[in-house]
Amino acid sequence: MAEKELTFWDHLDELRRVLFRVLGVWFVLAVGYFVAMPYLFDNVVLAPCHNDFVFYDLLRWIGRELDLQDEFFTQEFRVKLININLAAPFFIHMSTAFWMSVVTAAPYLFYEVWRFVSPALYPHERKGVKKALGIGTVMFFIGVLLGYFMVYPLTLRFLSTYQLSATIENQISLNSYIDNFMMLVLCMGLAFELPLVTWLLSLLGVVHKSFLRKYRRHAIVVIVIAAAIITPTGDPFTLTVVAVPLYLLYELSILMIKDKKNGEEDTEE
Repeated sequence: MAEKELTFWDHLDELRRVLFRVLGVWFVLAVGYFVAMPYLFDNVVLAPCHNDFVFYDLLRWIGRELDLQDEFFTQEFRVKLININLAAPFFIHMSTAFWMSVVTAAPYLFYEVWRFVSPALYPHERKGVKKALGIGTVMFFIGVLLGYFMVYPLTLRFLSTYQLSATIENQISLNSYIDNFMMLVLCMGLAFELPLVTWLLSLLGVVHKSFLRKYRRHAIVVIVIAAAIITPTGDPFTLTVVAVPLYLLYELSILMIKDKKNGEEDTEE
């Protein structure tokens, strides 16, 4: 028996139910994170402020193994935050709980998107969309983890120790720390969606593999500039640890695009 075709209002009603389910999941997660926030704040959000953070231990281990005496590999690092806004701790408590709920609810959001659009797709389209949503979810979390464990600690260590003048003492506010933390971690998560976005654009005929290959050198320059903006440090190591993953994402974007047929390539030329 064929499925009943839904009207516009049926689709609108289904979309409303999807939104309610997504908002419900976000709310439940946000409440859970709000309750657990004192522990999460000390052991997760503020972890890059402490000298025993896993990435700092890794840098010191590399320095010992390779006998590197540069301060970058031997530095003992700690940051003490200050609060200058009476209401800041409460609002940061709420906003951080909500932000964490949004990030961790991403797989469920993609699942709801899949449930909503899949009935309108052909079998081969369903396979492609399902693959795209799965890859997008995995790549997003890889970017978030890289931003948390590497990019943000490097940025924090550089900016918090940078001195314009020896007479100026750096005091980092709680608001400034949280704003930069959320921005960088989220930006890295979104940056890792580059292969997915490129693949979708290729399906629409906007970009092609030959185009990405032709402008590879230009892309490298843009990637290096972007890496310098994300982590404005003066050492080549910091620039490399950000630029290399971004460049690999660019190459992955090329691999994900299927080769065009000879006739199509000749037409483009």
